[in-house]
Amino acid sequence: MRTLRTTALSAVAATAVTASMLAGGSSPAVAAPSPDLSITNVTAHLQQLQNIATANGGNRATGRPGYKASLDWVKAKLDAVGYTTTVQSFSTSSGTSYNLIADWPGGDPEHVVMTGAHLDSVSAGPGINDNGTGSAAILEAALAWAGSGNTSRNHLRFAWWGAEEQGLLGSNKYMSLLPTADKDRIDLYLNFDMVGSPNPGYFVYDDNAVGNFARDAMTSYYTSKGIPWEYIDVQGRSDHASFRSYGIATTGMYSGGETTKTSAQAQKWGGTAGSAFDPCYHRSCDTISNINSTALDRNIDMIGHLVWLYADKDFGTTTPPTTPPAGGNLLANPGFESGAVSWAGTSGPITSNTGRPARTGSWKAWLGGNGTTSSENVSQQVTIPSTATAASLGYWIRTDTAETGSTAYDTLKVQVVSGTTTTTLRTFSNVGTSATYAQFTHSLLAWKGQTVTVKFQMNEDSSLQTSFVLDDTSVTTS
Repeated sequence: MRTLRTTALSAVAATAVTASMLAGGSSPAVAAPSPDLSITNVTAHLQQLQNIATANGGNRATGRPGYKASLDWVKAKLDAVGYTTTVQSFSTSSGTSYNLIADWPGGDPEHVVMTGAHLDSVSAGPGINDNGTGSAAILEAALAWAGSGNTSRNHLRFAWWGAEEQGLLGSNKYMSLLPTADKDRIDLYLNFDMVGSPNPGYFVYDDNAVGNFARDAMTSYYTSKGIPWEYIDVQGRSDHASFRSYGIATTGMYSGGETTKTSAQAQKWGGTAGSAFDPCYHRSCDTISNINSTALDRNIDMIGHLVWLYADKDFGTTTPPTTPPAGGNLLANPGFESGAVSWAGTSGPITSNTGRPARTGSWKAWLGGNGTTSSENVSQQVTIPSTATAASLGYWIRTDTAETGSTAYDTLKVQVVSGTTTTTLRTFSNVGTSATYAQFTHSLLAWKGQTVTVKFQMNEDSSLQTSFVLDDTSVTTS
């Protein structure tokens, strides 16, 4: 899981919900009872990930040999039991990374239930809780389904994401390349990022109203097992955000990271008050010893329950909308509140760092401010309808600088990239800065009928910082 930026917790009294609520308002024709997934098998998967890290410099980070070895091992397990696997490669600042997508044959291709976890660790350690636990848990769910003999109503897909620790790069890449029709076919995405923390809590994602039916299924499962739970708004902190920004129903579970367990939480869940849920979060000690087996066992069974449940839910003929209405914003995640979701470019500028204010919310794109020779950009692809009679790019920007004089040392260019042609709509610089946000708009009608990339490109010279802070972007048409 990415480093915590903004997390809001709310303690909730666990209450039972009806069976119809479990299935999102309709009665699923479940092919078989929910499985008791094997903790022995999951522990063996984790040991294999530990062995891979140990043999490859102590980590499984993006761009390092341990990551590719982890992916190859998971792929081989899935291939052996009949999954159709696809490896998607993409570039990062740390080197090439990979997503692994596994489809189980059969099920209605118009209704896809997808379960995912990030496979990469940070470079500091082997990443066994973060996120070997999520990766091993969904691997075991996938293998158990393959061995169950069940036939699902819906199409089942599992995913292991690369470069989550660099800003959800893998899941974002997957969704950015997925055709709109295929996005529309995904009825639910379940995300599992850290499910065996050594000082565990039981946190259920509560940051997507579209996915409340699955959230309620998860909390009802915990309630039925006598396991207290809390809601958590994880915002743009894990891979579900790459799906949420397209209007897809999402939920997930999190057993806690670097934040401190309170006395009330220790009374409810056991463990140690005043200590982190995972004291080894993003550290070298996140090894096979950094696991609470009770929490892991409980959570793998919950994961199996949800996969089995939604494999056979009748989603009907309605899927969540992913295309904005006429006049709506064609940009996804336009205010950056889901982090880097849907935006390509340099890793890092999209941030909730309080050193420069956002115009609205907590997140913005802070380009520059380095005071050294640097080049950063954020960009997003958008299609201008051929029927448009008006098309406009809008954004709000504030600037501040340590430079003096009338020479433009540092610049931010607002650009449209169409094929091999780049058009600069406006250039901001260290000259004439304003620390008050101002809105700017540019016509995009010249590109109607084209798929183009809207790009904000910053270049800073070797000394004295200039900060270009971007927020609340839009592409609208009529």
